[in-house]
Amino acid sequence: MPSSTAEPGAPVEIGLSLGSNIGDGPANIAAALRHLEEGGAVEITAVSSIYKTAPWGYRDQPPFANACALGRTCLSPKALLAAVKKVEADMGRKETVRWGPRLIDIDILFYGEEPLNSEDLVLPHKELFNRAFVLVPLAEIAPDLRLAGRSIAEAARALAGNGIEKWPGR
Repeated sequence: MPSSTAEPGAPVEIGLSLGSNIGDGPANIAAALRHLEEGGAVEITAVSSIYKTAPWGYRDQPPFANACALGRTCLSPKALLAAVKKVEADMGRKETVRWGPRLIDIDILFYGEEPLNSEDLVLPHKELFNRAFVLVPLAEIAPDLRLAGRSIAEAARALAGNGIEKWPGR
């Protein structure tokens, strides 16, 4: 179960979703996690397998490599979002059509147990329970996790097989 921060600067458990469909997707995901750790934003504690998923939203593009990671951070939610956006920019992410091809996409899935609803960040992630490409890898590394009163494992089972499979050779 994620823990919330009781004191300023105390580590908070977080969940991240990562995706890429430009270049070597699995390598891009690994590089993004490395950048987050080396930059001091996050201590990564678990990483799922890489999954191959059909494009979501805009479908005229290659399949995505997707994974989830768990970690700890001492950053505030807004500072964590800024760190994630910086890694995306530093890696060369370019804005394209909505849900279009991307070198790297990093979403914050949860930040401790605290919900957040601001203009630029909603936690738990507002689309979390609609996306097999998030639920399946997250359930792999956090099978007992409950967010917003819902079981991640049960939600993943309900969407498993919905255009998601383990990345070949990984």
